[in-house]
Amino acid sequence: MSQDDERPVAADALSRVTWALRRAEWAVQARKEQRLRPLSIAAAQYTLLISVHTDPGLTGAELARRLYVTPQAVASQVARLEERGLLERRPHPRHRHVQELHLTDTGMEVLRQADAVIMDIEQQITEKLGPERHAHLTALLNEAADVVREA
Repeated sequence: MSQDDERPVAADALSRVTWALRRAEWAVQARKEQRLRPLSIAAAQYTLLISVHTDPGLTGAELARRLYVTPQAVASQVARLEERGLLERRPHPRHRHVQELHLTDTGMEVLRQADAVIMDIEQQITEKLGPERHAHLTALLNEAADVVREA
């Protein structure tokens, strides 16, 4: 047994910032899933739709990199959203084997409804924290994400 195998797990494991981030993520994800369910949309699908809305013409590979998921996960979600008429694939103007993703009119309407749900959750957080602490938390979280990406 190596010396590393004998090292105890730190007593403060559940008070670390990474644990707090994960707890917050779980709570927000659970609330999103619950509140988006009546719209028949999952939180991951909302994320995909808002990304395509923000940057129309993304490819599946670009979207996977942006969302930190596998291309297979994106392809699966895109297929589901396409079947529901929320997304459409269009050929890239210069690369015939590349498909760009675009929202349909129906997709835009579903996104508007889903975004209202997400904005309501965001408003609850803002009301609890207050605008200054909300802005500060947002800045800290963005900074933490940047630190981890750079490492």
